[in-house]
Amino acid sequence: SAAVLLVLAAAVGLAVALGLLLRAPVNRFCTASKNRTGFLCDDSATCIPASQVCDRISDCRNGEDEQEKLCGDLPRSLPGYLVFRCSNPAYWVYADRRCNGLNDCGDCSDEMGSLADCPPCGSEWWSCSPVFYEYCSCVPRRLCRDGIQHCLSWSDEYIC
Repeated sequence: SAAVLLVLAAAVGLAVALGLLLRAPVNRFCTASKNRTGFLCDDSATCIPASQVCDRISDCRNGEDEQEKLCGDLPRSLPGYLVFRCSNPAYWVYADRRCNGLNDCGDCSDEMGSLADCPPCGSEWWSCSPVFYEYCSCVPRRLCRDGIQHCLSWSDEYIC
């Protein structure tokens, strides 16, 4: 009977160990400041913007945002919610860079079109066809009437 108890205890111990090893991955999706896509740290309280993952600066207390298994083969090693694929398949940006007003992909696919699915320009932006490729279809209102043409139509200097 002692041998049976020993085998039973070993089986329970093995089951517990396997259960711990086969745990589902932790869902680390969160919403960071300014409604940006984020990465949840181990403390389950700290949410860092996606673009701060794998930037060689530990933003999480335990450094989980810089671990080799996460950062070893960018972007393939990142969870899909942290990555936005540009229309050119050779390029990608962090998901929190999508719809931020800047041309991070180089072809505006992170700001315009069905891939990005961005809302219309907000109140802090002016909608036009910009001259400078840094912006795509919205120019920051702080650039209105600054004496520099940002919109092809000059609307940022005369109407905005």
